[in-house]
Amino acid sequence: MPEDVLFKSETDRSRAEIASLLRRVADNLEDGESITLTAGTDSVTLEPPARPTFEVKAEREGPADGPGELSVEFELEWDETDGTDDGGDALEIE
Repeated sequence: MPEDVLFKSETDRSRAEIASLLRRVADNLEDGESITLTAGTDSVTLEPPARPTFEVKAEREGPADGPGELSVEFELEWDETDGTDDGGDALEIE
């Protein structure tokens, strides 16, 4: 299935700034509100369903014998038609 990027932003931020952005997303999810992403003139508003799929991925990219780049990715995913998914293992984040 082809991917259509609706919005993308990649900037260096302080840990506190990132936490604030993630907290805003978490608050909107908890309150059942939409999530609006804005950077400059680009903007998209999404309406996550009550039970989206939540994917967490930690990666290391780079050569096997040297330093690389580490990342952690958080992704919410849902089908545009119904947004339901009941599968998956229980995730904990400490």
